[in-house]
Amino acid sequence: MYSRLSLLFLMLLFISCGSKQEKIQPVTENITESVYASAIVKAKNQYQVYSTVSGNINKIFVTENDLVKIGTSILQVSDKSISISRESAGLAADYASINANQEKLSEVKNSIGLAQNKVTNDLSLFKRQENLWNAGIGTKVELEQRELAYKNSKNALSSAQLRYNDLQKQLQYNSKLAKNNLSASQTKEGDFTIKSEINGKVYSLAKVEGEMVNPQTPLATIGDAFIFLLEMQIDEYDVAKVKLGQKVLLTMDSYKNEVFEARVSKINPMMNERSKSFTIEAEFIKQPSVLYPNLTAEANIIIQVKQNALTIPRIYLLNDSQVLVGKNKKQQVVTGLKDYQKVEIVKGITAKDFIFKPQ
Repeated sequence: MYSRLSLLFLMLLFISCGSKQEKIQPVTENITESVYASAIVKAKNQYQVYSTVSGNINKIFVTENDLVKIGTSILQVSDKSISISRESAGLAADYASINANQEKLSEVKNSIGLAQNKVTNDLSLFKRQENLWNAGIGTKVELEQRELAYKNSKNALSSAQLRYNDLQKQLQYNSKLAKNNLSASQTKEGDFTIKSEINGKVYSLAKVEGEMVNPQTPLATIGDAFIFLLEMQIDEYDVAKVKLGQKVLLTMDSYKNEVFEARVSKINPMMNERSKSFTIEAEFIKQPSVLYPNLTAEANIIIQVKQNALTIPRIYLLNDSQVLVGKNKKQQVVTGLKDYQKVEIVKGITAKDFIFKPQ
């Protein structure tokens, strides 16, 4: 009998304790509003290398971790059709050059000399016949024949000079056109040797020699060898709060229990329509000693900090605007800054009031 009474007493005591509602008083402390962002580490000026043409990788000139300078050859893509086109353009340029066509010019130039001599000779004969006619010697027909021969030779000389000028212009045009075609072919062939756009480091090579590539296939990743930055993705709901220069606090799995600081350095104005997010970049205030591209991080962008704010735990807030000041009594409040654990109370209760945890 006594054992049953003891058990009943303990059960009533347990129920009574379990039904006791937790209560606290607001606390005056500092509160920080921040925007959470998932982030990855990237080398400064990091970019993926692409080929502008299709073909097979003929030669890779670098290995991963190599330091490169602007213009350093990364790899070479080969395409026989382009090489053949360049050789054909070279042959055409040689064939169309002015030097290769000097014989044609000389031939027409010689015809000009002959035509000039004939003009001189026909003019002499015409003048002689004219003098004889003036002296009453010869016939009118003979004079007219000499005059006609002189005029014909003058026309022949003009025609020869025009042919020479036209030929010279045509040869110059053909030569320049062939040189331009050769230059275009050489430039296109030069596209097959892909070079570094920055002074940096080769972080990855995605292909091996002999593989087929095209302009849509990334071939390598290159970035700054020493300077890294943070690339963050934030929701469109929060982007209006983010400003250049704001402090960023971040943690990384690579550095357990350490918090690093950075500052917002760039806000990409274009939203990613698929993820409904914006890309934000931040520069490290003090960079960790060892970093690699694509390390993951969790970041909080500090929007504002308020000192001596009246705060309560967020779990004590009802419907974002009420608290329990009695077991069933609700009080309307005005909230201010919020973080992940607490919320500022601007109006509605004081530091002396007790509030109850909702069940």
